[in-house]
Amino acid sequence: MKGVILAAGTGSRLAPVTNIISKHLLPVGPYPMIYWSIIKLRDAGIKDILIIVNKKHLGSFIELLGEGEELNVNLKYKLQQYEGKGIADALMAAKTFIRNEKFVVLLGDNIFEDSLTPFIQSFQGQEKGAKVLLKKVKDPSQYGVPVLDKNSKRILSIIEKPDNPPSPYCVTGVYFYDQEVFNLIKDISPSNRNELEITDVNNLYIQKNRLQYDLLDGWWIDAGTHASLYQANQEIYKNIKMENAQ
Repeated sequence: MKGVILAAGTGSRLAPVTNIISKHLLPVGPYPMIYWSIIKLRDAGIKDILIIVNKKHLGSFIELLGEGEELNVNLKYKLQQYEGKGIADALMAAKTFIRNEKFVVLLGDNIFEDSLTPFIQSFQGQEKGAKVLLKKVKDPSQYGVPVLDKNSKRILSIIEKPDNPPSPYCVTGVYFYDQEVFNLIKDISPSNRNELEITDVNNLYIQKNRLQYDLLDGWWIDAGTHASLYQANQEIYKNIKMENAQ
């Protein structure tokens, strides 16, 4: 199984510092943010990783990470073809890297506590389709929100940033896909934001009854704002302090 980290976003919510540096290179604890996604994949046994970046910051990623030698992984890089056109558009850059394998996708600004290992093992046993990880949050209206059938443990649909969330859960930036995802991306149209939305792709999997889900138990943070970046730093340093005390 391979890993893909999406790190091409402009980071506008973290301006003005992101006018000159990728948000994924900002510090979270003692490391740049991008390290945490790489470490999560590596610790779950995934060493072949593609990082999708924008042209402006490609050189900075290569200078920092090289081919992944220091982190004991194998890194490749691809540019998002159309910058700012959404997660699904960015994911298309991974097609030749993935070929016919299953893979896991991480949004590079999602910092979380849980190990990926049990979710990867579960997805390996899934014959086909996709899997998303959900997290219970205080304000799900800021995210894609699942409509759940608790009896069948199925997602009936996903609504992007609803005014009246149908559940207290959000779809996190951790996705598992088979190679069918690239065909489904071709079937969707740009949203009102003129982006190819990953929610639309996931809803196509739902229509085929091929989307499963699991829940994150530990903390999860979308570190894309000044406040949430501060929160991510707090959680990381709290974990480090606990580990040092043991």
